[in-house]
Amino acid sequence: MKIRIKFTKYGMMRFIGHLDMMRYFQKAMRRAEIDIAYSEGFSPHQIMSFAAPLGVGITSEGEYLDIEVHSSKSSKEALKALNEVMVEGVEVLEYRELPEGTKNAMSSVAAADYLVTYKNTGADACKPVFTELSKALQKFYQEQSEVLITKQTKKGEKVMDLKPLIYELEAVDVKGETGFFMKVCTGSTDNVKPELVLLAFSDYCKATGACEFHFEPLKMQIHRIEVYVLDGAEFIPLGELGQDIE
Repeated sequence: MKIRIKFTKYGMMRFIGHLDMMRYFQKAMRRAEIDIAYSEGFSPHQIMSFAAPLGVGITSEGEYLDIEVHSSKSSKEALKALNEVMVEGVEVLEYRELPEGTKNAMSSVAAADYLVTYKNTGADACKPVFTELSKALQKFYQEQSEVLITKQTKKGEKVMDLKPLIYELEAVDVKGETGFFMKVCTGSTDNVKPELVLLAFSDYCKATGACEFHFEPLKMQIHRIEVYVLDGAEFIPLGELGQDIE
């Protein structure tokens, strides 16, 4: 039986890297007495797959991992058991059974929503006016035929066009503060980080004078809202592919 788990990551836990999160959930499964399946062979390990590894320092309310189990409690009981062993900064939101033949989370991810806001760094953070930022983003995203960037890869530098990999981009008001919302391509083939988009926008503003925006990573907080699979022409949250266990 395949199970998809949705969880949050916030607070101090945002500084815990992906490999340590894997080890953390392996121990949590044992403590919560989840009847998880193990691989065969000389060195068996829990069958577990994360959807899209989260960068250090990024918070999220839409993280997913898939596991295989021999048997299962109800979703309600499993959620209670897992959250009882969670540390502050991680909360399990969903525990759902996947239909037979469903691709694992890592191979099915197609896109993700992000919210980027300014940290409370005081007057030294250059925060553009919402109306100016909104107009500049429209020119940057909608009026340009391409958004070229130079990306560093394992094989060297690569020039790529970001525009077809950005599905949505707009300025948003978050409790009176200006921020960015974006839906970008996510996955093993084309994985667009929010930092790349904001750096490209920052370079555009500097070259055109469209807006007083300068991307400073340490002054901004990136938050992942949701992760999607592509079904035809529609993006569907990964969790919607499963159903609760009664």
